[in-house]
Amino acid sequence: MKTIFLFIISLLYFDSSFAQDTVEQKNRLSESVIERFFVLKANKKTKQGPYRALLKRRTIVAAGYYRKDKKTGTWNFYKQDGSLCETYNYDTNEITFEAPVYTTDDLGYQIDDTVKKTDRVTRPLKIGGCYYGFIPYVNLFKLPFDSYGVNTDSFNAYVELLISPLGRLADYKVHLLSALYDYNRTFSLDVHLFAEPDQKFIPATFNGKPVLSRIIIRCIIAGNDSLDFY
Repeated sequence: MKTIFLFIISLLYFDSSFAQDTVEQKNRLSESVIERFFVLKANKKTKQGPYRALLKRRTIVAAGYYRKDKKTGTWNFYKQDGSLCETYNYDTNEITFEAPVYTTDDLGYQIDDTVKKTDRVTRPLKIGGCYYGFIPYVNLFKLPFDSYGVNTDSFNAYVELLISPLGRLADYKVHLLSALYDYNRTFSLDVHLFAEPDQKFIPATFNGKPVLSRIIIRCIIAGNDSLDFY
């Protein structure tokens, strides 16, 4: 009983100390996602403590912990419906869970080879799961024209990521098309616009060997003329 009492006291002390040394902040990652996290009062550029990213302010799409501005321990990443899609351990640098991807998902994967039934193929993976992990690539692009008076619902948008066998982002394209406006254009952006962590992937494999692959993300045009997920 004495041991339990001391443990509870230590937790209360930790919570009190944590609250005194940090302050909560929030930041908009995209039109739909807001992140909430804590920073040190003495240095508000340093994240310290629990982290959450919420879709439309209610559905958690990422949850984990920062220590001295670095992700640590186990992080969980979720789909738009709140179901778990990936678990990653930042201490051991390994994926401990990855949900299967179905053909109805708005993420597509391609390799530049003919696949037979006997071939073993794994898709390219992004740390951060099938939704949260792709926010930087969807959020970067802005419409190249003024959408005032334009029916943006008539447009289809696809982000295409080319992933090298070394697991690097080799090319970034956005395909934008509309039959209503007879519009069909492809835009290429410099991959170095992304931070170094966003240029890293786990490459696809074909019969055990890393291969060139593509990730296709189907998007919509959001109210601020940027892209968003379905």
